[in-house]
Parts: sequence; C-alpha cells; structure tokens
Amino acid sequence: MITRYGYDNFLALIAGGFALMTFGLWSDIPVLKWLLIAFGGLVCFFALWFFRNPTRTVPQEALSDDAVVIAPADGKVVQIITLEEPRLIKGKAERISIFLSPLDVHVNRVPANGEIVFSEYRRGKFLVAMDHRASEENEQTIIGLKNNKGVLIFKQMTGALARRIVNEAKPGDRFKAGDEFGMMKFGSRMDVIVPEGTHILVREGERVVGGETVLCRLQ
Repeated sequence: MITRYGYDNFLALIAGGFALMTFGLWSDIPVLKWLLIAFGGLVCFFALWFFRNPTRTVPQEALSDDAVVIAPADGKVVQIITLEEPRLIKGKAERISIFLSPLDVHVNRVPANGEIVFSEYRRGKFLVAMDHRASEENEQTIIGLKNNKGVLIFKQMTGALARRIVNEAKPGDRFKAGDEFGMMKFGSRMDVIVPEGTHILVREGERVVGGETVLCRLQ
C-alpha cells in the first residue's frame, strides 16, 4: 500500500520513470536506449519502495497502557542521551534518536496514547541526519503529547536529503499509540524525549520498527 502522505511525490516519480522508459524505447542508440529504460525502472522501483506503508501490529500493551512508548518510525537507534528539556518536561530528560535511511519506511506514528498539547514547526539547517547536531539545528517539527502517565516529546527532522515534513498532529487531537500522523521525505531523523527515570528498553545500534518496537516505559 502507498501512503497517502506521499501521493504527490509518488505520482511525479512514477510519471518521470515511465517517461524515461518511453524515451528509451524511442531511441535508436542501443546504449542510450537501455540506460534510459534501466534508470526509468529504478525510479519507479524507488517510488514504490520509499512510499510503501506496510501494515503494522501495534502491541496490545501500548494500546492499553499509557506508560508504554513505541517507536514512531523505522530506523536505527543512533543516540540515547540525557539533556535538559525546558518546555514540556521542564527538567532532566532522556532523548532517543532514530536515524532513517532512504530505504526505511518513512511513515511516522504517534508513540503513545494521549492528547497533543503542542505542535511547532521550526526552520533550520539540513545537516546529515546521522550528525547529532541535527537534533537541535535541523529543520524540524516538535510535537508534545500528554497522558495519564506523563508527558513526552517527539520530533520529525529533515536531513541532507529530507526537505519536506508532513505533520497532521495538532493541539487538541487525541491519538492511540501507533496511529499514523505524518511522514518525512527522504532520509531523516526522529527523536523521542521522555522524562529522566523512564525505563529505556532499547540500546544504541539497535534497529526498531515504527508502530511495533517498545522503546521505553514512563515511570
């Protein structure tokens, strides 16, 4: 299934891919013909792969327990650090950073049950998403969520390739863990920030699956 967040880019890439293949078929130069056909096919394959939206099975514990926080995106945990979070948590916090390569599923999911209490788009740089400075300096959307167990923040960030963020989570909206809310196009980074003392269940270097992997439990 193709995600609705990427219909515009998906259709543009598919059209471009078919156009290249068509020009290739018309070409009288054998090398150019097969290069255009091959490249057009790769463009179409990339569109189908990047904008795919596979079905995910959200853990029942995440749906029934507000303390459970799941991965909002596919990718690799590249950093877990302690920092100060003055806005919503207002004190020491733990940040779990997930890097998404262009090959990962880029549909984003809400990491826990609760109500969105703020959502802010912030302009910034386009550093490579593996660079840890990206968490503070890159263009990003910052989203705050509150439930009966506490508060948390999750952030969509651009990378060197990702230049567009889609976010449908607005203040006042209520979500269940695993609900789709947006997408990042193309390679990018996702942070989850929780209060200090939260029981972290993943490690740096571990791969996580959006909507399925349990990241931590709020205390």
